[in-house]
Amino acid sequence: MSGRLASGANRLDRMIERLLTQRACLRFAAGAIRTLPGPVLELGLGKGRTYDYLRREMPDREIIAFDKEVHATPDCIPDAAHLILGDFLETLPAFAKRHPPPAALVHADIGSEKPERDRRLAAAVAPLINTLSQNGTIVIADRAMRNAHWQSLPLPDDAGQWDYFIYRVG
Repeated sequence: MSGRLASGANRLDRMIERLLTQRACLRFAAGAIRTLPGPVLELGLGKGRTYDYLRREMPDREIIAFDKEVHATPDCIPDAAHLILGDFLETLPAFAKRHPPPAALVHADIGSEKPERDRRLAAAVAPLINTLSQNGTIVIADRAMRNAHWQSLPLPDDAGQWDYFIYRVG
């Protein structure tokens, strides 16, 4: 992880900067999609921190979480209708076939400490996210993604010193 934070920073400071950046990006996205219809897709439920933030920030918005397996605390696990378990490369295409409304926001927190694995996964997931999107969808990701239909946006001023990526579809 190169990040905008000095590579010699300790793990606690790195985590703080990451969380500050995530919160700033999610807050920006909540405002940016306020009038855009569609659900929020949380790719990578993890411990459920951003899912918890999203459901409190956007209480009237449907939020669907995807992950390989559940690691979240019980109070941060979506109900069965809003949690899809399995490999993103299988679950996202299956979801796209049966869930017609395009997403307003996709938060892809899919990274690990394996940069090459992450690059391959981001490259494979980006076109799948695009099929679930509409003009105006905001895509937030912890890994750089490329799509000809996406415009890269700057991070909010209150973002921490951490690499994160915001795109607008269309």
